[in-house]
Amino acid sequence: DTAFHSSLPEEAFMFPIPYVFYEKYKIRRYGFHGTSHYYVSKRAAEILGRDINNFSVITCHLGNGASITAVKNGKSIETSLGFSTIAGLMMGTRCGDFDPAVILNIMEKEDLTIEQAVSLLTKHSGLLGVSGVSSDMREVQNAAKNGNKRAQLALKMFSYIIKKYIGSYSAVLGGADAIVFTAGIGENVPNIREWSVENLEYMGAELDKEKNNSCIGREMIVSKDESKVKIIVVPTNEELVIAEDVVKVIEEIDE
Repeated sequence: DTAFHSSLPEEAFMFPIPYVFYEKYKIRRYGFHGTSHYYVSKRAAEILGRDINNFSVITCHLGNGASITAVKNGKSIETSLGFSTIAGLMMGTRCGDFDPAVILNIMEKEDLTIEQAVSLLTKHSGLLGVSGVSSDMREVQNAAKNGNKRAQLALKMFSYIIKKYIGSYSAVLGGADAIVFTAGIGENVPNIREWSVENLEYMGAELDKEKNNSCIGREMIVSKDESKVKIIVVPTNEELVIAEDVVKVIEEIDE
């Protein structure tokens, strides 16, 4: 699921570590959820009547796994997941970005093996680790509504990190035409969408709260009519993209 991100420029896919590790082991950013990001970016252009080859969009794939991609003229130019699937955004059980010295410090203090450290980052962090409740957004939401402070913090962190990425990717794109939300959380959790674009009016993104709150699991523009940057909910369809790719391969073989 990395093919869509093969268009990343070198300055985006390289890490600021000794170059020799790229030469020896191909340590670099690969990105994931490419099929989803490709589909929703293409569909957003269609919804807005725009030419995908002259369109800048920030796609937010928010599920138990999550990533954000900057798509310019139909090509991925930046994405939040990296060499592995634990980088970038806060996720259900995965940590996302944080100071790498932290895990080294914890390993030393807790006498953790590499395997235990990997488990901590991939299976015990994210929404689950912060809330102490669950990796399931629905359960964390319910706990937050019932006054659980850690669950409330987890939701704030989840949305805050998304907002930071949207802002930085707008800069990478030189301005965005649209912001797209997709996948389980992106399609079905209005308050996360609202908090993720809060205070982004400066970049032209103005959410219509009434439209947003009414949009659950369906395709819909949820920004205000006058919003320069359109905010759109697009249910992903990775299976369709995979099927279309299979057909292309079969047709090429037949030729």
